[in-house]
Amino acid sequence: MSIIGWIILGALAGWIAGFITKGGYGFWGDILCGIIGAVVAGWITGIVLGKDMVNGLSIESLIVAIIGAVVVILVFRMLTRGRAPAA
Repeated sequence: MSIIGWIILGALAGWIAGFITKGGYGFWGDILCGIIGAVVAGWITGIVLGKDMVNGLSIESLIVAIIGAVVVILVFRMLTRGRAPAA
């Protein structure tokens, strides 16, 4: 899939993941988490299943990307919990 496809898929997945996690990191933060999640989830499913699950703009790809984005948001929350916001 092209880089533009990854960005579009990741942006959509991040936006949906923000709703699933009941507030992620704002609009742009969720999109960034979605892009990271889509790439990571696509890479991991490719290794584990031996099949490229994120191979275009399809429902299968979107589901994998959403799962990846949710995981990325939750991991970022665990890593940043308890830190004071920057002034």
